[in-house]
Amino acid sequence: MQKKPLIILTGPTAAGKTKASIGLAKSLGGEIISADSMQVYRGMDIGSAKISTSEMEGIPHHLIDVLEPEEEFNVVRFQQLARAALEEIYAHGHIPIVVGGTGFYIQALLYDIDFTEHESDPAYRKELEDFAEEHGAEALHALLAERDPKAAQEIHANNIKRVIRALEFYHQTGMLISKHNERERAKTSPYQFIYFVLTDDRELLYHRIEERIDQMLADGLIEEVQKLQERGCTRDMVSMQGLGYKEILAYLEGECTLEEAVYTLKRDTRHFAKRQLTWFRRERDVIWVDKQEFDHDEAAILAFLLQKIREKRI
Repeated sequence: MQKKPLIILTGPTAAGKTKASIGLAKSLGGEIISADSMQVYRGMDIGSAKISTSEMEGIPHHLIDVLEPEEEFNVVRFQQLARAALEEIYAHGHIPIVVGGTGFYIQALLYDIDFTEHESDPAYRKELEDFAEEHGAEALHALLAERDPKAAQEIHANNIKRVIRALEFYHQTGMLISKHNERERAKTSPYQFIYFVLTDDRELLYHRIEERIDQMLADGLIEEVQKLQERGCTRDMVSMQGLGYKEILAYLEGECTLEEAVYTLKRDTRHFAKRQLTWFRRERDVIWVDKQEFDHDEAAILAFLLQKIREKRI
């Protein structure tokens, strides 16, 4: 049976994925699936750098504005929604283009990774949550580093949910989650895919990140977070843990000055871009597209992407 086509266009934050993806979709008759953990939420437009209707240029977009901020979004939910979107796009006779910077989500969809939950152990999970509350994220992460050093390298200390999941997995199965993930990653993809990573000079990227954050503030980021706070959104919600939201929330709650919040946001977004690049370097079958090599010429970049897609017969 012939595998169905799938195009992936990813890269670090502020690399210019949106513009390139629209060019691709228009050239190929494609529809876009967002692989972004924040753009899925309604009312979280500025901080997530959500694509606007005019920027979409008539191209159908999936997984944008489908959840309320109070709802939890995770990799399993992403897989379910993305698979449903894929079926819809194939039914239209179109090519799906997965666009976004959440590498873990892309990998889960591309290789159909199994995240079947083992029997949950609420008591152990609660114990870990209490430990994190009392001793902090770093101490919890240190527990994981003792049991599964490889998983600790892959999971950031601030991602408490995933750290707890890894510890819980070990507790329930006696097996390292890093080994389980390795086995899952070794699977072949059920799709005929091509995987592009758009990147740029590190300093240029950092400069664009800072400019983008300044623009977000000018566009009303503080007011957006304020509205979410007024509707009862708190920092323990998955949605409010996103970059841009947790920092401004800390400012609104009087924990720091606006200047400190903006400094933290810019620094952490730069770090995030660096981690994204590290993730993509580990992935198999990736085609790197360095914008410097094309003198930042959008038309030349698009021509290169289309040429590679033709070569791969997608």
